[in-house]
Amino acid sequence: MCRELESLPITCLERAKELKALFRSFLQKPDLSISHSHKTDKIRLNMDEPLKWRQSFENLLSNQHGLCLFRAFLVSEFSEENIAFYLACEDYRITKPSSKLSAKAKKIYEEYVCSDAPREVNLDHETKAITKKNLERPSQSCFSLAQEKIYALMEKDCYPRFLKSITYLEISQQVKAG
Repeated sequence: MCRELESLPITCLERAKELKALFRSFLQKPDLSISHSHKTDKIRLNMDEPLKWRQSFENLLSNQHGLCLFRAFLVSEFSEENIAFYLACEDYRITKPSSKLSAKAKKIYEEYVCSDAPREVNLDHETKAITKKNLERPSQSCFSLAQEKIYALMEKDCYPRFLKSITYLEISQQVKAG
C-alpha cells in the first residue's frame, strides 16, 4: 500500500471506496440507475443529465448525480477538500439562526483555510488573511471570497479533467447509445 494512503484516516479511505463503488455503479447498470445500500429504491439517472453537465460547471454542481460523480472523481485525484470546502461554505451561507455562525465559521476555517489545516484548500495568503479578518464579525458572506477562489479553481482545473475522465466519457457513450 502507498505510504500516502496509510497516513489517511481509515474513515477517509472507506469514504473514497464508497464513492468509487458508486461511481462504478453508474457504468455497470444498463439503465444508468444507482442503487443505494441504505435504500431499497433506485434513483434513476435521466438520460440527458450527463449532457447537461458538459454545458456548465454550475449544471454539474446543481445536479445530485453530477455532484456525486464529481466528488468521487475528486476523491480519486486526492483533491476532495475543494468540493468539501465549497459545500461547507454553501451550508454556512444558509445557517440560521445567526447565533450559530461564529462556531460554524471557526470550524470551517480550522478545517480548510488556516495554515496546516487537516484539509487545507489552496488559497493565496491575501485571501486567507481577508477570510481570517472576516471571522472577527461572522456573517453569511465571510467565506465568499475564499469560496469564489475555490470554485474558480475547480471550474478551471478539475472540471475539464472530469469531463475527460474515463468514467464521464463512458457514461456519455452509454447515453448516446441510448
